[in-house]
Amino acid sequence: MPVKKPSLKKSPAPQRRAPAKLSSAKAAAITIPATLPRPRGASKAMQAVRARKTLVRAAGSALIEEVFARFQKALPEPKGELEYVNPFTLLVAVVLSAQATDVGVNKATQPLFKIADTPQKMLTLGEEKVREYVKTIGLYRTKAKNVVELSRLLIERHGGEVPQNRDALVQLPGVGRKTANVVLNMAFGHETMAVDTHIFRLANRLRLAPGRTPEAVEAGLEKRVPGPYRLHSHHWLILHGRYVCKALRPECERCIIADLCTSSDKRL
Repeated sequence: MPVKKPSLKKSPAPQRRAPAKLSSAKAAAITIPATLPRPRGASKAMQAVRARKTLVRAAGSALIEEVFARFQKALPEPKGELEYVNPFTLLVAVVLSAQATDVGVNKATQPLFKIADTPQKMLTLGEEKVREYVKTIGLYRTKAKNVVELSRLLIERHGGEVPQNRDALVQLPGVGRKTANVVLNMAFGHETMAVDTHIFRLANRLRLAPGRTPEAVEAGLEKRVPGPYRLHSHHWLILHGRYVCKALRPECERCIIADLCTSSDKRL
């Protein structure tokens, strides 16, 4: 039986897609051609590809600049919703806020912080009494244990002070990278990105810094958010995600960046 020779016919080249239209006034001024000339030679072709990527990145930067400029205009000095009186009480509040609402945490910590606003006072109060104050918060037994233990370690390792160092903070019980970033930002003014569920959703939904993990999103935001907006950027995103760009039913009709959004979740 004769063997059928394989066809040498070349498959058609894939069609090029034109880039998405940008609605931002700043981004609109940047022209991104749908196609670029194909110069002869591999090196020149690579230069053309790199030129196109540069143009796309420039447009993206303009959009991000516009997003945060609007956030800043609407709310020049955003504040976190957790109540605290010093870096230590902020650290405790953030540890307690894991898988809990800020409102619920504030109700529990208002009386607690009146009698225990330092590591020594919290350690003296003891785990059992701390547990009574925070029993309305989810996972309160583990959290009470962590709060007392981190108080002890702050006294032993850091002279009773909250360290201004992420590596030192994450060594404390109940303190992860997000918690450390919140404390560094709110208590000490560091330009950190504390990626919670709201920021993770917005960074991917709005394509600000898409990533599959909180760490990837954090790195993307640190790289792409313009310098003047970095200090408050995570607060703007948290508040926008919590009250406007919600997970299931985003309230696009009152969104100040709705005209810049191309998400499939958009409801306008």
